[in-house]
Amino acid sequence: MAGDSRVHMDHDMEIGVTPTAVQKLPKHMREAQISTEHTHLIADPVKKPRQRYVQKDGKCNVHHGNVQETYRYLSDLFTTLVDLRWRFSLFIFTLVYVVNWLFFGLLWYIIALIRGDLWHSDEEGWTPCVENLNSFVSAFLFSIETETTIGYGYRVITEKCPEGIILLLIQAILGSIVNAMMVGCMFVKISQPKNRAETLMFSHKAVISVRDNKLCLMFRVGDLRNSHIVEASIRAKLIRSQQTKEGEFIPLNQTDINIGFDTGDDRLFLVSPLIISHEINEKSPFWELSQAQMDKEEFEIVVILEGMVEATGMTCQARSSYLDKEVLWGWRFTPVLSLEKGFYEVDYNSFHDIYETNTPSCSAKELAATLREGQLLPTLSLLTPELPKPYTLEPISTHNPLSKEVDKGEEGEKGEINGSAAALKDQPGLD
Repeated sequence: MAGDSRVHMDHDMEIGVTPTAVQKLPKHMREAQISTEHTHLIADPVKKPRQRYVQKDGKCNVHHGNVQETYRYLSDLFTTLVDLRWRFSLFIFTLVYVVNWLFFGLLWYIIALIRGDLWHSDEEGWTPCVENLNSFVSAFLFSIETETTIGYGYRVITEKCPEGIILLLIQAILGSIVNAMMVGCMFVKISQPKNRAETLMFSHKAVISVRDNKLCLMFRVGDLRNSHIVEASIRAKLIRSQQTKEGEFIPLNQTDINIGFDTGDDRLFLVSPLIISHEINEKSPFWELSQAQMDKEEFEIVVILEGMVEATGMTCQARSSYLDKEVLWGWRFTPVLSLEKGFYEVDYNSFHDIYETNTPSCSAKELAATLREGQLLPTLSLLTPELPKPYTLEPISTHNPLSKEVDKGEEGEKGEINGSAAALKDQPGLD
């Protein structure tokens, strides 16, 4: 049986048919395979491209599936209508009004049918509920005129129709509610500040380089409009999978990246493009990662810029992300701000430009240790005492009794000298 399967496999390879085991492989793995004369399949290890969690334009690449409790959407109907796409919103907007007009037009037609206005409207002395209402089309038109308060004056309700007066009141009240809800939804949808985020720019790449002897992760943000974002603030999240010490696997774990929360640097005055910097210190998730290790990591950095639109006062949020391949080690951003006569000019053509700079490839932890040792060496050289002569390198006990006697002898000699000097001073004639 094994020989037969080997013969069939060889036959498949000869006629150009892919074996069944190979067909089950992913497409990118099948393309990377090389077949040899021994029919062994060899594939070079290729780093899989990471799926984005947040797109470059800020859209979240997450789809909610198998949602069984769909009634929750109806409990917040207003938000559901606002969140719909424009084509669905316009369709529902038109559908609600048309159904409302048809429903009340049908009620007006039923009242005219029950009262017999459709057959006796031409008779003299007959007072209909609604004058000149003789068909369903005329009842539908009267419903539109009533709810929209057009008032052409051709179809008019009479005072001898109490049921018509009650229906008129109900239609006026319900029509006002429908108008308030639908117009409110459309107004909120039109005034949403989502389009304001289109003029907020993020650099295409994030860079890592040295600032003030410290490794920093940096990216650039800018605002194209002259109307500023009020109370602008920015934050960043590191998205990567993590496995705990207990063996629990956490997909897409979110970790905060400090970009100035403790110092207030996260609050921006976004008049001109700014370079946002994250200092890679002991609390940073990149503290122990070198350039080689960074190339092997799979992560995504999500940046979120929030603030209020100056014109409307509504909160605006812009998002973007950087994959591990979009974080470049050893690069800096090209300056875009220049001083002109009487003003500063921003060159947005260079907004995404970067240039290479000398940056150590070690981790921030190793760089900090190296700088710490370099700063301690001069200090230690100043504090280190002079080395004794070669012949005095033998250790001398600090409790040597001879040294004590010598010290006492020296003190005695000093006392005798001071005493003789005092005696000479007291003799007369020496003053």
